[in-house]
Amino acid sequence: MTALTALRAPFAALPRDARDTLFLLAVVGWVLLPLTGHLPLWASALAYALLAWRGTLAWQGRALPNRWWLAVLLALCVFGTLATFRTIVGRDAGVTLIALLLALKTLELHGRRDAMVIFFLGFFTMLSNFFFSQSLATAAAMLLALLGLLTALVNAHLPVGRPPLAQSLRTAGTMALLGAPVMAALFIFFPRMAPLWGLPTDPNAARSGLSNEMRVGNMAELALDDAVALRVRFLSPDGQPPPQSQMYFRGPVLSEFDGREWSAIPGRSFRWQVPGRADLSVRGEPLRYEITLEANQRPWLLTLDAAPESPRLPEGLMAFQTPELQWVATRPVTSVMRYSATSYPDFVLGLREPESALAQFTVLPPGFDPRTRALAQDMRNDPRYAGGGTQALVNAALLRLRTGGYQYTLEPGVYGQHTADEFWFDSKAGFCEHIASAFVVLMRAMDVPARIVTGYQGGDLNSVDGYWAVRQSDAHAWSEVWMEGRGWVRVDPTGAVAPGRTGQFQRLRAPQSTFANAVDTVISPNVLQQMRAVWEAMNNHWNQWVLNYTQGRQLDLLRSLGIESPSWADLVRLLGILLGLAALGGAVWTLWERRRTDPWTRMLATVRQHLARAGLDLPAHLPPRALAAQARTHFGPEADALAAWLLQLEQSRYAPTPGPQHHLPALRRSLRQLPWPQARNASAPAIP
Repeated sequence: MTALTALRAPFAALPRDARDTLFLLAVVGWVLLPLTGHLPLWASALAYALLAWRGTLAWQGRALPNRWWLAVLLALCVFGTLATFRTIVGRDAGVTLIALLLALKTLELHGRRDAMVIFFLGFFTMLSNFFFSQSLATAAAMLLALLGLLTALVNAHLPVGRPPLAQSLRTAGTMALLGAPVMAALFIFFPRMAPLWGLPTDPNAARSGLSNEMRVGNMAELALDDAVALRVRFLSPDGQPPPQSQMYFRGPVLSEFDGREWSAIPGRSFRWQVPGRADLSVRGEPLRYEITLEANQRPWLLTLDAAPESPRLPEGLMAFQTPELQWVATRPVTSVMRYSATSYPDFVLGLREPESALAQFTVLPPGFDPRTRALAQDMRNDPRYAGGGTQALVNAALLRLRTGGYQYTLEPGVYGQHTADEFWFDSKAGFCEHIASAFVVLMRAMDVPARIVTGYQGGDLNSVDGYWAVRQSDAHAWSEVWMEGRGWVRVDPTGAVAPGRTGQFQRLRAPQSTFANAVDTVISPNVLQQMRAVWEAMNNHWNQWVLNYTQGRQLDLLRSLGIESPSWADLVRLLGILLGLAALGGAVWTLWERRRTDPWTRMLATVRQHLARAGLDLPAHLPPRALAAQARTHFGPEADALAAWLLQLEQSRYAPTPGPQHHLPALRRSLRQLPWPQARNASAPAIP
């Protein structure tokens, strides 16, 4: 006996109800699996505990819990959801409650009606996975879940016998394939609208990535997130990126500091401006590129410094530029978005900034960082820097970072109240937010206007599809210093501590786990890197051709079909024509299929017709065994061969392991050779 046979033997011995229930529970568990990372821990544990309980009852053939147990569990689910989210509406609370109700419903799975409720809840829960992720991996997992639910649904509509699950799976697969053309037509031609789902969240807390504020020193360790934040395709003839030192993707600009936290100036950074009206002048050759931005629940549009013109966005969206040169969309990015932009690496920003506006960029909260203030005073009084202006002071601070034993690390430890003092004089270690914050505090203490810019710096080229992937681990913070006659000038103090961070794409790497080290000993790191590149290229194609299939691309498709000025009404008409043709084809196929469905039932109907014409008219609900008994009683020994054939027909459907003689083709051949009882007034009908 093979291992697979030994594994299947206990399930084969179970009653059909128990087997089908265990299969349905496995499918429900698979549907809930991707949600476990988004549900509260208690909800995931409770849902799988309920499924395990129901599976145990099915395996042991025990009775289901009574309604009092179900009422208590229902109250516990609702109370837990309310206690966690303070509501039962909204994305997170709603999905949590639906997942718990799906698991709870399995405990009252008495009949087909209950199974139908579970199927519909399962389909709804399956779709709710896309509230959190529309990635290729999620789509593949939900495709398997769809096949599983369809298999269970088909199996529930086969009430007699013990049909194998493989047969139901084949039927479900056929149904999915037959529905695929209609699904493709709906995807291609159904009029697109802006995403209607997705609630603002902050998934970057305690991980690398962007945020609209930066709190310094409250994390002892930074967890690197290698998830892709955006992909870039450069549109120059050679497809080459700019120099690595210029690959700065601009995000929120933080100018207010309360001693621990940096934030944007209220009423300034997100005040809408006419596109391209920032105090910006550009020169040199433009850099054109296309960005595929992952959903980030923020309105930020990442562009390379500096982009004077609005990015070209999907239809229905507009972008505005803040005075700090950041581009912002009119709504949060809740799904993958593709846009193109033009930047000029050689630019001048804020050259005509008035003194009254610059004063706010020198403000420091009182009572913080006294040693840094004293250091700033000493540097201003140092005769080596006194006549060199702002540039000399900047150079002095960068020289201190390069030669003072400072370190760029993912584990700087927790900082206290005076974050700049602790960096400059005590720990001398931090990642980009510590270094940029301490540098800007020092500049402001010397009355030099300075601010922090956050965004992404760097990226890596995917050799499979030619796109540059910028990851959450590439999130970066740098500074801008205002200089007379030059305006706002980018100064990246992290580059003084770790030149490889900005010049050669040398990123810090979190220590690998024991499992990762074991994998590296089995599989070459180069092979793993290539596999990762292939997978990310597949995800990129999924983003480009599926998630980013906008109404603009729909209209472009209609133009390619010869429609000069397409609109959404043209899409509706074309979709209606295609669906009408599909319905007509389905009707024709149904008529043809009806003539050839269920040969077992048709052979039984043929026998009933023979008996009726021979004078024995029997009800249609009688099974083969009852027909055989009635035929023997009415016709005597003349019906023995027919009765034996009817018993073989019954065994072909109901026997656990029917033999070859019970297969339908063999039974059809035997039926043609049967000696029929004497017919009355009519010839026998044709054997199918």
